[in-house]
Formats: sequence, C-alpha cells, structure tokens
Amino acid sequence: MRSVVEEKSIAFAHRIMDCTDYILSKYKKYSLCDQLFRCGTSIGANIAEAQYAQSPADFISKMSISQKECSETSYWLELAFYGKYIDEKMYNSLMADNIEIMKLLTSIIITKKKNLSVTCINH
Repeated sequence: MRSVVEEKSIAFAHRIMDCTDYILSKYKKYSLCDQLFRCGTSIGANIAEAQYAQSPADFISKMSISQKECSETSYWLELAFYGKYIDEKMYNSLMADNIEIMKLLTSIIITKKKNLSVTCINH
C-alpha cells in the first residue's frame, strides 16, 4: 500500500507529463519541457527509492532530494507561467499540488529526524 506522499507524487508526475506534452505540442519548448519533466517526475522517483533506504540517514537523504526537486519544479513552473506557456489556472493548480507535496516531505523529514535523535539519545 502506498503512502499519501507516494500517491500524490505519482498523480503530480502524471500532471507534469500532461503539462509538458501540452507545451511541447503547442510551443515546441524542448529545453523547458525537459527540465520540468525531469524534476517534476523525479520527486516521486526519490520517494520510491526512500522506501528501500539502507538506513534512516539514507531515507532522510532521499526525501531531502525530493524536496529539492519540488523546489526546482516550482522554478520551472514559474518560468512556464511567466513565459505564457501555461495559463494561470494550470500554474496555480500545479503549484498548489507541488507545495502540498513539499509540506508532506518536510513533515516526514522532521519526524524522521526527531525519531532518529530520540533513538540515539536512548542508546
């Protein structure tokens, strides 16, 4: 069974794929689409990798990489919006989903770090 953050990242990746398909078909902006596609789909890929982390530190690292990919996705979405390749409705919707995933990742990382420090103190 997938976690909430896994499900949301998969759904988001599909939306990013649709968005980049749209931009490519209408505007032929290959570099923009390549960057947006890579970071927007990488969020979920790193979350998936974290599920099989070798240690709690590895888990935190993979989830932190997902956070960074969320940040990069925000950047490319902003460029797509201000370049007028996506409309305000699409931009706001994708950004809202991205921010929601970022908040989930932040919460997961903070919780894991707290649990890790408690474990270290107790031993």
